[in-house]
Amino acid sequence: MQKLRKAWLVLGWLWVATVLYLSLTPSPPEPLRFWSVDKLEHALAYCLLMLWFCQVYVRRLQRLFAAVLLIALGIIVELLQEMTGYRYFEYADMLANATGVMLGWAWARTGLGRIGRALEIRFLK
Repeated sequence: MQKLRKAWLVLGWLWVATVLYLSLTPSPPEPLRFWSVDKLEHALAYCLLMLWFCQVYVRRLQRLFAAVLLIALGIIVELLQEMTGYRYFEYADMLANATGVMLGWAWARTGLGRIGRALEIRFLK
């Protein structure tokens, strides 16, 4: 993912901004409604964020740093939600966020961690 590194990073940070917006807006869209879907959405969002940044940051220390930052982001977002007056602070959301980050990191160690590189090789020969 080195040829399009800046583009991948810009898209990743836009994704982070989207997560922040959805986390702090008074009434985010709710496509699904069933018990605990909120926790699944948290885990999925942070899992995909971590997996995305693992495409760009391939060294172990870089990935560790990305994981720490994303977990910190999940904690900070919950603290900010408490201050809004229209969103709620939940430890379970922080746990779901961190779980998603760890799943993304684990999946990046499989073939999923090389998808971005494979796409670049295939389409940018």
